[in-house]
Amino acid sequence: MKQKRISDYGYRIGHHENGPRNKITDVPGVRVGHATVESGNQHTGVTVIVPGEGNPFLKKYLASAYVHNGFGKTCGLVQVQELGTLETPIALTNTLNVGKVADAMISWMIQQTRKEGEDVFSINPVVGECNDSRINEICNRVVGEKELYHALEQADTDFAEGDIGAGTGTICYGLKGGIGSASRTLVLDGKTYTIGVLVQSNFGATRDLKISGKPAGEKILERIREEECGSSAEDRGSIMTVLATDLPVSERQLYRIIRRCGVGIARTGAYTGHGSGEIMIGFTTANRVDTKSTCEVEACARIKEEKINEAFEAAAEAVEEAILNSMVTAKEKRGLDGARYRSLAEFLEIPGFLK
Repeated sequence: MKQKRISDYGYRIGHHENGPRNKITDVPGVRVGHATVESGNQHTGVTVIVPGEGNPFLKKYLASAYVHNGFGKTCGLVQVQELGTLETPIALTNTLNVGKVADAMISWMIQQTRKEGEDVFSINPVVGECNDSRINEICNRVVGEKELYHALEQADTDFAEGDIGAGTGTICYGLKGGIGSASRTLVLDGKTYTIGVLVQSNFGATRDLKISGKPAGEKILERIREEECGSSAEDRGSIMTVLATDLPVSERQLYRIIRRCGVGIARTGAYTGHGSGEIMIGFTTANRVDTKSTCEVEACARIKEEKINEAFEAAAEAVEEAILNSMVTAKEKRGLDGARYRSLAEFLEIPGFLK
């Protein structure tokens, strides 16, 4: 069944055109997969972003990472920042499962590479996280190899958003958060390029939420202040942002672009609280690095700096919309303490809610 997204409620975010799916998978080759664990007090999972076809270890992707606020336990960013390459799919999960998922990703990459007759002795798995302990019994650490392999095997260009995979137990602005995605297109030299974003949203204080600049959080609190609810009084949690593009950019340019993801986060109302980890990872499917190449000097196409503002705008718009998509597609859940984390969709269905 088609999920109802923020644009279906009449909100247009920004002015750039979106891709045909309005998801990160509008970038050719990119696929997304989930594995969800729903059993008793376990409400968690893993989401993977497969950057393209072929083995990413043997033909790497130019990549970059940016830590806006470092309250997080992400694996693999040091090498991405130093070498400017991505050599595995990106996985997102909960905080206490980062190690298990990283271990599983190493095993999977060894298997893939051996199929091609190659041995590997160093692999840099990239795994991001959010803390879902308000909804999920996180200390049981139930996400591992089986879940990662399932997510990788069923990765596709069409994927669900909301409370699924790594977004199963997340909370955003005191409402139910989750996985959300969006894309934007731009034209350079007559060719259309795409910037796609996927977020794992788990941050924000309810009062701060804004939709297209309107005070949605304040309106929500007016309606639920006297009721049992899970609204957040302060900004805590995290948001993982993954940006993919087919733009021919250098690692430095990619770093500049992913830093603008913070603009999209801020447009939804967040101010980046002490306990909130805002971490951005980006890669381009252009300019892949062939480890089998015998060339000692390699060429790298890149866009002119004078045109990079369009990419900045597109990234900010896509992140803003992806966050809202993560919230409207997520279904209501109860916390382990009984708190009620509603879906943003419930309020947007109210006639005249933000008029």
